[in-house]
Amino acid sequence: MGVRLGRYPAARQVIAHLSDTHLLDGGAPLGGRADTVSALEQTVFQLSRLGTTLDVIVVTGDVADLGEADAYRRVRAVLEPLADAADAELVWVMGNHDVRDAFRVGLLDEAPAGDAPVNRVIDVGGLRIIALDSTVPGYHHGSLDDTTLAWLAAVLATPALQGTVLALHHAPIPTPIALMDVLELRGQDGFADVIRGSDVRLILGGHLHYPTNGAFAGVPVAVAGATAYTMDVSAPERELVGIDGGRSFNLVHVFDADVVTSTVPVGAHPVIAGFGAPFLAEIESLGPAERLERFSRKPAS
Repeated sequence: MGVRLGRYPAARQVIAHLSDTHLLDGGAPLGGRADTVSALEQTVFQLSRLGTTLDVIVVTGDVADLGEADAYRRVRAVLEPLADAADAELVWVMGNHDVRDAFRVGLLDEAPAGDAPVNRVIDVGGLRIIALDSTVPGYHHGSLDDTTLAWLAAVLATPALQGTVLALHHAPIPTPIALMDVLELRGQDGFADVIRGSDVRLILGGHLHYPTNGAFAGVPVAVAGATAYTMDVSAPERELVGIDGGRSFNLVHVFDADVVTSTVPVGAHPVIAGFGAPFLAEIESLGPAERLERFSRKPAS
């Protein structure tokens, strides 16, 4: 760990938030065009540069496009080595394209359990991660039924040491894409009643296929863009357009009092500006006033 150069300490936990990988059997291209396997591999390559900084990898659903067993095997084969190398927890969240029993067997090594929701709790150094199943078997919209809300309320009744991060596929925030409103999360009023006043610090979501942020019941919401393909929010008002580009994932830095979400573009893009480790080491070796002179002062005009 280097010298702290500003007022904030290092984050307590770092979460890699991925979503909507949409892999198919045999690694087939999605829609006959989008190479979802290469996109996921590029994402993992970029995350691997963080080394052991990562504490958690959360995948907020639509892991497979059709719930196929081979698709789940392929995603695990790409993500598990990253989690192992970073000594990070790997948290899987159900999405509307996933199939509950195939998801349980393929990702969680659990026995089939029919239509029972796939809800889980994971502790990471005192930070509680709750994977909440918002899916409706046979449909693409989301819902949180009374059973799931009662389960969530019971879990949240005991605060976690570092608070709670909720992860679900259907993010409870508005979208400017009209057709996506049909597929939104139902049961939001009851959901708000459960989390309002609790220790929930952040809600992570997917489903929308573009990175966005909002708030729900006083809690920040961060939606990760998809690694499979991206919805173009600038498309004509009454159209829904998915493009083979603009892929991204999020990094979440959890501090004692704050949570910061950053969107990371996926791809081997050309570098046009930057500073390397030797320059950072030089800055760290200087005192506060010298740092400002070395790096903050503008050149004379």
